[in-house]
Amino acid sequence: MNNIFAESFGTTKNGKAVTRYTMENAAGMRVRILDYGCTVQSILVPDKEGTLRDVVLGYDDIAGYEAGSCFIGAFVGRYANRIKGASFKIGSKEYFLPKNDGDNHLHGIFCSSMFTGSIEENRLVFRRESPAGEEGYPGTLQTEVHYSLTDDNALIMQYRAVTDEDTVVNLTNHSYYNLNGDGEDILGHKITIDAGYFTEVDQYLIPTGRILAVDGTPMDFQEEKRIGADIFSEYVQIRQARGYDHNYILKKEDTPGDISLKENPSAFTLNESDEKGQCRQTALLPVVRAVGEKSGIVLEVYTTQPGIQFYTGNYLDEDTAPFGKNGRRYPRYAGFCLETQHFPSSPTFPEFPSTLLHPGEEYRQTAVYRFSKTS
Repeated sequence: MNNIFAESFGTTKNGKAVTRYTMENAAGMRVRILDYGCTVQSILVPDKEGTLRDVVLGYDDIAGYEAGSCFIGAFVGRYANRIKGASFKIGSKEYFLPKNDGDNHLHGIFCSSMFTGSIEENRLVFRRESPAGEEGYPGTLQTEVHYSLTDDNALIMQYRAVTDEDTVVNLTNHSYYNLNGDGEDILGHKITIDAGYFTEVDQYLIPTGRILAVDGTPMDFQEEKRIGADIFSEYVQIRQARGYDHNYILKKEDTPGDISLKENPSAFTLNESDEKGQCRQTALLPVVRAVGEKSGIVLEVYTTQPGIQFYTGNYLDEDTAPFGKNGRRYPRYAGFCLETQHFPSSPTFPEFPSTLLHPGEEYRQTAVYRFSKTS
C-alpha cells in the first residue's frame, strides 16, 4: 500500500499545466511521475547505508524536459526504438513516418505529449488517444500507462492499447539509471543480462536482420561484468554506437503461476485479470540485474517482452537541454537505459516477433523495476 499525491510542476511553453504525482511506499521509497510524457522524473531509494538516493536522471523543471533531446525518463511510442526508412507496410499499403533520426523514425510523439492522469485503486493511470494518422500511423490508438509501487520497492509499469485499425505498437519507458545517484558515469556499475543473442545493427543503429551470439564478444553480460569493462573496445558493434545501444534477445519465459518461489527467490509474482475477469497469477524471473558499486543499490528488471534495449547514454553529453538536475550537465555515460521492448524495426523484418495490433485485440505488456541493496 502506498500514498499518492499530486502537485503542480509548472506550465509548458504552450500554456498547458503539468502535474507531478508522487508515490511513496511504507519503506520510504518515492517515485515522481509527470503527466507530460508519462515521464519518470525521480526515483528515490535507500542505499546500503539507508540514505535515499535519486537513481534516475532528469530535469528540475518542465522547461528542461521540453528542451531535452535524449528522451530522459519518458514513455515512448507509438513505436519505441527505430523503424528503418521511417516507413512500414501492412499488407500492400505503405505508411510513412517522420524522419527524426537521420532517414529513420525513432520513438515517436508520446514522449512530448500530455496525458490525462488519475489515481485509481492505489496506482497511477495515464490515458491518451492518438488519432488515426498521427505521425502517419494508421488507426486511432487508445493508450493507457499504469504505474504502481509495492512495499518491497518494485515499480511496476503496465502498458495497454487498443486500435480500430491494423497498426504497429511498441511501447516502453526510457529512464536513465545511475544507481550511485551522483550524476557521474556508470562505467563502474556491474550488470548481468540474461541474453545469449542480440540483433546486429548497421552504422545507423538499424537492425540488419542478423541475430548474433554474445559468446566470446564484448556484448556478453551473461555473467556479471562492469559496464565499462569493454565499452571502449574496437568491436565494431560497440565502436559504431559509441558504447552499448543494442537490443538483447531475452532467454526468459513467461513462467506459469505455480512456479516455486522457494526455488526461484528472485521471482516477481504479477496478479492480473484474464479476458473473463478471472484473477491470473504469473511469476516473472529477472532478466537484468545491475549493482551500483558505490551505493550498493541493486536493480532487477522483469518483463513480459521478448527484448530489452541496453543503452549506455552515449550521447548524453550532447543533450540540447542546458542542465540536468541540480544545475549540472550530464556527461557521456551518466546513465544507462533498460528499455523492455519488442525488437527495433520489427515491421521491416517478418522473422522478428510481430508488433502488429488488430482491432478487437489488446496490447498488454508489463515491466517491473525492483530495487534492493547489497548486504
